[in-house]
Amino acid sequence: MAIQTRNKISSSFSMASMSDLVFLLLIFFMLTSTLVAPNAIKLLLPSSHSKTMAKQTLTVYINKAGNYFVETTQVSPETLQQAINSKIDSDSEATIVLRADKTVPVQDLVNVIDAVNQINQKFNTKHKIILATRPAEGE
Repeated sequence: MAIQTRNKISSSFSMASMSDLVFLLLIFFMLTSTLVAPNAIKLLLPSSHSKTMAKQTLTVYINKAGNYFVETTQVSPETLQQAINSKIDSDSEATIVLRADKTVPVQDLVNVIDAVNQINQKFNTKHKIILATRPAEGE
């Protein structure tokens, strides 16, 4: 009398669930990497010991060549005020982060501060400007 087993153990492995897992991880990393906003312009920021955190509305860059950028759009010093105002016109208390290379002359920083102050006076708003820095070497 020959006894046969009904449940035969299969030695094959289904890769379908493994590929689903890989695609889910790929989608997760693609979505989270787009949430990180890398600096569009390469700058060497000045160092500081202070830590000021604020919700930034707009970023203005000044590179070491003295070029001004509102977000990623290059603007001239003459059109800086118009470019900033067009980006923050819907907000009456925007925070502008100024990211300037540490070799930039102070006059270039003052040009951005003046543009924001003129917008505040002209439209009776309360926009703030913050100078971005990197942590000091000892921290």
